[in-house]
Formats: sequence, C-alpha cells, structure tokens
Amino acid sequence: MIALNARHRVALAAAAVTATIALLAGCSAPTTGAAPTDAPASPAAAPSLEFAGPNGEKPGPLSDLVLSADDVAKIKAGQFTAAFVWHTSGDFVAAVERGARAEFERLGIKVVASTQADFDAGTQANNIQTVMALKPSIVVAIAVDPTSAATSFKPIVDGGSKLVIMTTPPAGYTAGKEFVSIVTEDLAKAGKANAEVLGDALGGAGEIGVVGYNANFWFTNQRDKAFKDWIGSEYPKISIVEDAGFAKETETQTVAAALIAKHPNLKGIYVSWATAAQGVLAAIKASGRTDIQLVTNDIDTALAAAMNTGPGVAGMIGNGSVGIGTGLADAGAYGLLGRTAPALVASEPTKVTKKNLADGWKADYGTEPPASVTGK
Repeated sequence: MIALNARHRVALAAAAVTATIALLAGCSAPTTGAAPTDAPASPAAAPSLEFAGPNGEKPGPLSDLVLSADDVAKIKAGQFTAAFVWHTSGDFVAAVERGARAEFERLGIKVVASTQADFDAGTQANNIQTVMALKPSIVVAIAVDPTSAATSFKPIVDGGSKLVIMTTPPAGYTAGKEFVSIVTEDLAKAGKANAEVLGDALGGAGEIGVVGYNANFWFTNQRDKAFKDWIGSEYPKISIVEDAGFAKETETQTVAAALIAKHPNLKGIYVSWATAAQGVLAAIKASGRTDIQLVTNDIDTALAAAMNTGPGVAGMIGNGSVGIGTGLADAGAYGLLGRTAPALVASEPTKVTKKNLADGWKADYGTEPPASVTGK
C-alpha cells in the first residue's frame, strides 16, 4: 500500500477536497469591521439553520445511506479496492480515514493508497496520478482548489473509479455524474455551535475577531458566515471588530498577532479550523494575554491539551468525524452497486469544551483522548 500521509499540520492545510476535505473540507478577501459604537445593541433576526451544497444540493442525514445484507454480500464478492486523496493531514482527517477504513474492511474492500497534499493543488494533482496507477475501484477525495481540480480529478472520472467527495468537489462536477455523493457536516449548525461556545465563554459581551480562510471554499465560507450570523443574532453585546483572512495555515500566527496588537480590548477569536487555530493560539500566548479565548472547528490534539491545562481555548466543534468516514465508504459502495446515492449527507456537529472533553473526543473520534491531552 502507498502511504504518502504527512505529519499532522495546521489541518486542513490545503484542501482538498474542496470536499470534503475533511471528513476532510474559504472565505472572501479579508475585511476590517467597523469599530463598535455606543448605540444600544439589539438582537438581529435569527439566521437560518439550512444550508446548501456547492451546486445547491439539499443535505440529508448520514442515516440516508443504507446498505442491505445483500448489498454487502455483492460488494464483498467484487474484490474492490479504495484509495484516499486528502487535502491535508491532521487529527480530523485521520479520524475520518479511520472510520472509512473500518467500513471498507466490513465491506471487504482493500485500501491500496492514502495521500495528502499539504493544501497544495499541484501536489494533489501528482498524488492523483500516483493513486490512479493502482486503478482503485473507489477514490475518496476532497479538492484543495475546486477550479484546478476540475482538470486534475479527470483521471479519476475517466479511469472509471467511483469518486466520493468529502465536502468539496471540483468545480462543475455534479452528484450522480462525475461523483457519487458529498459527505460533510451540517455547516449551519456548526456555525451556531461555534458562536454559542465563544459567546457563552465571554459572558455574552466583548470584542472579537475572525481569522477566516481567505479563499472560495464553499464549505468554510458557509460555516464562517453562520458563525458571524449567529453571533450577531444571539449575542448583541458582542462586536466583531475585524474579519482577517489567511491563505495558508502558516500565516495564522502573524495574522492573529496583528489582530491582537491592533485591538487591545479583544477578548475572543473565531478560526475557520483547528490546525489553522494552532498559530492563533501561539499568537495569544506570545502576547501574554490570558484573557483572549478562541473557538474553532475540528477536535485537535494540541488545542485540546491547551484547553485542558490553561486559558486560550474556549472550545472546539466536533464534526462526527468517524461517522463521516463511514458515510464516505458507504457512498462509495452505492457507486459500485450502480445505485443513486443522496447528493449530500451531513453529520451533526458537537460542542466540545473542557467540561466534556473526554466524552466529546470519544464521540467524535471513537477513541479515548490520548495522555498528551488528558495529562494522565
């Protein structure tokens, strides 16, 4: 088996899979919000809890993917193979892959390759060429850059592999045609959960900043927007004083340091995902500020350890990572069986704070948190 996985990074450092990252997985150019005013704050209208896929797909639950005993028997008899083409590495991606591998094993499908691209579209294109030399029956992938992926993913489609997307498909690709299905998390609920974790940690008042992915990444765009919408709706005394963007995970410490220096009354920061949040936490620590807390998406070892031992991390939002992986494998089985799968299915996000860290970790990753997190 080919294993090109890199070390855990500012995770979803590149994506993929426009997809689905992951379980895999951007926002507009950075803008600066207006300074808070003394005018009385009033709640905004409640945002919608609905979201749509990149082509307007309406999401259903993961439970919409169902395989009968006969389906499983047919798959087992086929001697099929599968490969992963991730956008990045990290705890989240590893958990999604673990869930998918377990389901592939149940279905008698052999995993022949797993690659990650460090959020570099060129690297992902090369990884696809390497993977397709093995002629896998199923390819689980998330596009790092949807535009260039429209070309780089063509060998998967032309080669006859069943393409399953975690979160982000190539531009112009549609379910039931170039790929089987998109498997992701509920973006609107995830944004709301982030807002509630940070809002409650701040006591419902204060200045916050946003460090968001500065790219056209439908998944992250919608989740970031949901966070901002729900902060405005549920916490009228919280002001977003700046919306700063990053293009690479390696930039987030510099972006956050500038944000903290510019806004001395800053109390909280939202970050698009966990590996990117590692740099933000480093900036908070370097500033000597113990009164600033961050919230982010995905459960991450380094952030979880920091949350367990000191200030700086209000919480993280789990994606139901193992379940996403199971769904990706089942969607691939639909493709092999020639069945029409739901165009988009989504997992339920979970709030994870210091109070429920052990339970939240196990619910999302299917394992007990490591000693590096718990200190035990």
